[in-house]
Amino acid sequence: MTGALIVNNLAGLMMITSLLVIGAKKPIASCWFYALQSFVLVMIFVTLANTLDAHQLTLWAITAFFTKVLLVPLILGFAFRKLSDPSANISVISPAILMLLAAVIVILSWFVVEPIQIPMVVDLKPALAVSLGHFMLGLLCIVTQRNILKQAFGYCLMENGSHLTLALLAWRAPELVEIGIATDAIFAVIVMAVLARKIYRTLNTLNVDQLTALKG
Repeated sequence: MTGALIVNNLAGLMMITSLLVIGAKKPIASCWFYALQSFVLVMIFVTLANTLDAHQLTLWAITAFFTKVLLVPLILGFAFRKLSDPSANISVISPAILMLLAAVIVILSWFVVEPIQIPMVVDLKPALAVSLGHFMLGLLCIVTQRNILKQAFGYCLMENGSHLTLALLAWRAPELVEIGIATDAIFAVIVMAVLARKIYRTLNTLNVDQLTALKG
């Protein structure tokens, strides 16, 4: 099995884990699924590093393992462990529609990347399409989920999608840039976790609809 084929298959697995993150009933379960997805992303970095002979991606993989696989899920799990609001566990769309939309997003993303003729990604177009679709799926999570905790995970999904895109197109970036990219999620997650806890303690709700009603 070639490196390109492994990367494309792992990218497809990322889409499956995204659906698990969005569909999980409890935030703790979403944390575990996000950690699994981030581990898959690290495996993609390692495979690309070996396939493209890019030592920069090896360092990126190590940094992403500690930040995305370990720190981010631990921070989210610790912050969200006591936050619960059954009224917020609703979605604008059903799980079946979500899976259908995910398939449509990937197909549309394929049509977007298919004309690209960059030599380094000729064999990695499926993974590139998934990276774009993954970003859009994270955005879909933010739009359709009423629980602000799930919306935080939507941001994390978008960020993983953008990381995959950068790994495919900008793998020659300097190591310092790649470390900065890999660690940015920690600071964003800390801010979102603090805000979510503050909202819950103040208003005793995680439902975005109820927060929207406060504007009037």
